[in-house]
Amino acid sequence: MTRYADGPTTEAAIVIHAPIEHVWRLVSDITTPVQFSEELQGVEWLDDGGPAVGARFRGINAHGKVGKWESTSMVTRYEPEAVFEWTLGDTDHPAARWRFGLEPTDAGVTLTFLAQIGPGRSGLSPAIEAMPDKEERIVARRLAEHRANMVRTIEGIKALAEAQVRP
Repeated sequence: MTRYADGPTTEAAIVIHAPIEHVWRLVSDITTPVQFSEELQGVEWLDDGGPAVGARFRGINAHGKVGKWESTSMVTRYEPEAVFEWTLGDTDHPAARWRFGLEPTDAGVTLTFLAQIGPGRSGLSPAIEAMPDKEERIVARRLAEHRANMVRTIEGIKALAEAQVRP
């Protein structure tokens, strides 16, 4: 059984035919996913200096069944041209964790986008508590929603990065 308390994950990957520095500029810009996600509506840095470990930003989200909400995330890994990760909520017990990973290949860059939900409290927690017998279905549906947005995001990043290198 897939349990929220276990911090289940989903991921999507794509090969991008562009220099790693082009892809890195896009994934380390917190506004890039807003262009492609159906849920993420906006983001803004809360701390000066932009992306760095410990920097915080506010996300504005909307979901047809839940409505609108804001959340605060913190950059938890920042390794130029390799990893950009942020955590929602308590960094030791997150509500969610998101990570872009870049791996150079002969063809360009493999971009991986990973999401982990739980184990910390989130918007799913009340639904799971109200319907514990449906936890696996609730978790699976949420992971599928995240993955669909992640696929749209990495496909959009691919299009932007490859457009920068076309003559």
